[in-house]
Amino acid sequence: MSELTLFLLRIAFLGLLWAFIFAIVYALRTDLFGPPRRRVEDEAKPIERVNGLAPPAGSPKPPAEGIASRIVITSGPKEGLEIELLPEEQFTIGRSGDSRLVLRDDVTSTHHARLMLWNDQWMIQDLDSTNGSFIDSKRVSIPTPVPLNTPITIGTTTFELRR
Repeated sequence: MSELTLFLLRIAFLGLLWAFIFAIVYALRTDLFGPPRRRVEDEAKPIERVNGLAPPAGSPKPPAEGIASRIVITSGPKEGLEIELLPEEQFTIGRSGDSRLVLRDDVTSTHHARLMLWNDQWMIQDLDSTNGSFIDSKRVSIPTPVPLNTPITIGTTTFELRR
């Protein structure tokens, strides 16, 4: 084998090695901080209340009687935050910036769990998270109905579904 061929093989191998290292660094960065995205200003805004009353007119109509219409965080870094649940969309929870409820702690996965309305009942689905999702201290492994005022724990945050 000529010296030129051997030199070119070494350079190609070195290039592949560096490409592999960059792929690993990109995967780690994506897992830690979420995929690259443009800035969204309204990440999980609290429900606006006027003198303690319901949201102002012009907001979507509340769901049918007996169905939760908001999430209230009862413990964790965002304790006291209330977020409106919209029946027409899935409510995602995780560390990723594109989640509706962004939880920035070490034990929450990038895409941790999702709440969805199914047959007039909110269900929670764990998205194969590392540390799991819990309803009333029981681990969720399949989509599970969420009763009103029952604690749901994801990472270091606990919240409840309320009317």
